[in-house]
Amino acid sequence: MASKKAPAPEKGAPKIDIGIGEKDRRRIADGLSHFLADSYTLYLKTHNFHWNVTGPMFNTLHGMFMTQYTEEWTALDEIAERIRALGFNAPGSYAEFVKLSSIREESAAGTLGWQDMVRQLVAGNEAVCRTARKVLKTADGAGDDPTVDLATQRLQVHEKNAWMLRSLLE
Repeated sequence: MASKKAPAPEKGAPKIDIGIGEKDRRRIADGLSHFLADSYTLYLKTHNFHWNVTGPMFNTLHGMFMTQYTEEWTALDEIAERIRALGFNAPGSYAEFVKLSSIREESAAGTLGWQDMVRQLVAGNEAVCRTARKVLKTADGAGDDPTVDLATQRLQVHEKNAWMLRSLLE
């Protein structure tokens, strides 16, 4: 009696089969790419303002900005890794981020007063919230609970940051 030969393993990586179709994964990854670009741009802006803030609020804002940009930096990896887990490449260049981000970069931070910096960071955090909500809806419709969870956690952070910054201007 001849024994059956085991099938040869497929070459390359196995096809992604996580219960979310490729079309939905692509839409979610696209939304996450915009979310990553907004998050990275906000990180850069916050770090820039940390370096360049002056005036009577220097000590308070220097520390607050450092806390925020440090937390934002850590989150960037989580967003990019989620894109990769869905089977797509994460954007990772300034050129890509500029194209994808809804937040305008700030090149003249040294000319801004602390209040303008705070206003821009309020607007930046709110922009990240809007982008997070979009990807959250897309992910929820596709049954992508890990992305929904990630977006929900990020919303909590950025809504709180916007509130704390906004309160400085009241």
